[in-house]
Amino acid sequence: MAPTLTIPNLQTHVPLGPLTTYRIGGPADLFVTAHAKDELVAAVMEARAQNIPWFLLGTGANILIGDKGFRGLVIHNQANDWNIDGRRLTAESGATIADLIERSAVAGLSGLEHYAGIPSSVGGAIWQNLHFLAPDRIHTLFIEEVVESAEILDANNERRIVDRDFFEFGYDDSRLHHEEIVVLEVTFALTPKPEAEIRQQAMENLRWRAERQPALEEFPSCGSVFQKIAGVGAGRLIDQVGLKGHRIGGAQISPKHANFLVNVGGATARDVLDLAELAQREVRRQTGYELVMEIGLVGEF
Repeated sequence: MAPTLTIPNLQTHVPLGPLTTYRIGGPADLFVTAHAKDELVAAVMEARAQNIPWFLLGTGANILIGDKGFRGLVIHNQANDWNIDGRRLTAESGATIADLIERSAVAGLSGLEHYAGIPSSVGGAIWQNLHFLAPDRIHTLFIEEVVESAEILDANNERRIVDRDFFEFGYDDSRLHHEEIVVLEVTFALTPKPEAEIRQQAMENLRWRAERQPALEEFPSCGSVFQKIAGVGAGRLIDQVGLKGHRIGGAQISPKHANFLVNVGGATARDVLDLAELAQREVRRQTGYELVMEIGLVGEF
């Protein structure tokens, strides 16, 4: 497979676990890092031309990679150039939201600080319509609210500029889930605000998360595993059926927040899946609710 690709700096058999927030996952048969959006386009188009399965990897959050890895090409998106023009911040899709929060704060531009502490790239944020509770902790803010436009590579290998409505954003959903579209660059329309106020809001969000969710550095995870159930809460249901703290292998239902399945040391993808399936069965049996996984399953398990 490898000789048919002409991508520069192509690597083989690269472990993917260290590139994910779960620290779980087998190797990619083929692997390349894209440092600019043109390199990203070239890699995707080459894989398409050779009919080779490919996967675009950002920060490695919100996914679980199988223990056997990925049979095809993994493109690690590190295209992270950015610029600010007036109230608009434009960034390549490999830029991290954390970096852009810092850049926009220095510029006195508000809108991204609400997502502090979420390990997402720009592309991942668009994919999942990144969201977090508003400062009132009642309403939800979505990344779509500050998206103005984007440059994409569509399924026909055409590069074009689209507006926000193109993405058909939903809760944990966008058009990217349903069509083979690659986001290359996004322009955010932000609002002027004093830097001190922006940083204060970011710190409040970080504090709120730290009080309620397991620390990623100590307990690797992919974030919430199951979709939100309005008015009930997936984590509360798992707690209700007595599974908070339950462990299979190196995976544990976090004692701090039951919608987080954490890697407490040496967890395999199978450990995590078995634990998730146990939670689904018990919640269904004891409460009648269906837990739906919101994370992406990648590769072979």
